Amino acid sequence: MKIIREAGVWAEPADGGAKYTEQLATADLSVGTYCLRAGAVDAQQPHSEDEVYVVTTGRAQFTAGGETVTVTAGTVLFVPAREAHRFHDITEDLALLVFFGPAEGTRAG
Repeated sequence: MKIIREAGVWAEPADGGAKYTEQLATADLSVGTYCLRAGAVDAQQPHSEDEVYVVTTGRAQFTAGGETVTVTAGTVLFVPAREAHRFHDITEDLALLVFFGPAEGTRAG
């Protein structure tokens, strides 16, 4: 067992307004925290792994698969591998738990 105390906790991003910190990585799963300042640009690219986001704080819009939704604390999103997606119109600093299955970067391109 491992308690991941830092997961989903706001961490001040660097100058770019976004910060991802991986807190756990195994062969089959990785867990991290993604933080975006209000007004930041989410420049992430599609991943080769399935992904689940859990919003812990903040408010924004999220677009994936041709659909846009409002996200706030408690929103849970699933994004299949290789689907383009992004957070935008971030009106309150956003902190997200991010789960990759299998672990981020373990599938080829």
